[in-house]
Amino acid sequence: MPNNLQPTATNTGGTSQIITVGLAVFSMFFGAGNLIYPIAVGMQSGQHVLLGTFAFTITSVVLPLIGLVAMILFDGDYNQFFGRLGANPSKILIFCCMVIIGPLIAMPRIVTLSHVMVAPFIPLVSLQTISPSSSLVFALLFLGITFLCTYRESKLVDLLGVVISPILLISLLVIIAIGLFSAGTPVSAQSDLVGVFGTNFLRGYETLDLLGSIFFSSIVLTIIKKAAGKSEADNHKKLALIGLQAGILGLTILGLVYAGLSLQGAFHSHGLAGINAGELFREVSLRILGRSGALIIATAVLMACLSTAMGLAVIIGDYVQKIVFKERICFVTALTIAVASCLPLSIAGLSKVLALTAGPVTFIGYPMLIALTFCNIAYKTVGFKPVRLPVFATFVAALATYFIW
Repeated sequence: MPNNLQPTATNTGGTSQIITVGLAVFSMFFGAGNLIYPIAVGMQSGQHVLLGTFAFTITSVVLPLIGLVAMILFDGDYNQFFGRLGANPSKILIFCCMVIIGPLIAMPRIVTLSHVMVAPFIPLVSLQTISPSSSLVFALLFLGITFLCTYRESKLVDLLGVVISPILLISLLVIIAIGLFSAGTPVSAQSDLVGVFGTNFLRGYETLDLLGSIFFSSIVLTIIKKAAGKSEADNHKKLALIGLQAGILGLTILGLVYAGLSLQGAFHSHGLAGINAGELFREVSLRILGRSGALIIATAVLMACLSTAMGLAVIIGDYVQKIVFKERICFVTALTIAVASCLPLSIAGLSKVLALTAGPVTFIGYPMLIALTFCNIAYKTVGFKPVRLPVFATFVAALATYFIW
């Protein structure tokens, strides 16, 4: 992680810092996919919304928590985490992960979703008037703001935990509370109980939150170490405990918000089955708040997307600086390259980006990452050494399953 991460907090073990970092964890995780997928869970599950939410939570909350535990065991160093596969395979996998969370899927998904969801609330703009030129202007503005918020990466956690997260949570809680108060009858489930569980279990993959967990955890743990005094810097157990407490807090909030949004999808998505996934959150929110709540809806969208974009930009910028250019350039230059690389797909349209999300990258690559995570935890806890064979076997099984199904 960036060497000059210097958080302002000085009381490492204080409750206030755990809350601040926990809120930062939540806001980094809660991005583009986290707005649309829980609503889709509720709409697909209908009267079985609790089962659908449970299945979705396993892969979108529990797995990231397991990833956080794994990264704590590896002291927040994702190079060590992937390094057990060997020098060259680890370099290739880390590069692939950076491409996925950067210019290929995660960042363009954030930008395009923000545009689709916010456009109707901008004067003289509607979904019908979204064009390549308007997409370009919006992408430049969004990525430019992301750059301005992250080029001083030392302020990332304070900005996320103290400013953005509270605004995001308040906006979401207003939508969820009013939606629950005005709830009527749920929509009809689109499949039986087995289908509800299976569909939403796999839908949790598409959030890419395990991938985020591994790299976001490195940010959180590095910042906690930097905040520790010299006397505590080598107290790995204490620092790990603080990281775990903050992570559990952030992911618990994430799970509760998922549950609330899933309920909105179950009770307020009548007649929306054929709607574009990117418009689902907006349309449900409009039903709950009406046009007068446009500011709240737009705020929730922008805060959610901006917070995750900031975390991803720092990760990718650090990778470009340290790995790609071997620290021959400064972090600001590396961040500029990282953000600029996300522009092409950010103007390609939401449907194209979502198609990439639901493709082999997620359903073949993600199981490999899950296998690696469990192998690494077993290695650190009980001395289980095999890793290449289990990961390769998982790859073969996922590949066969993807193309057969």
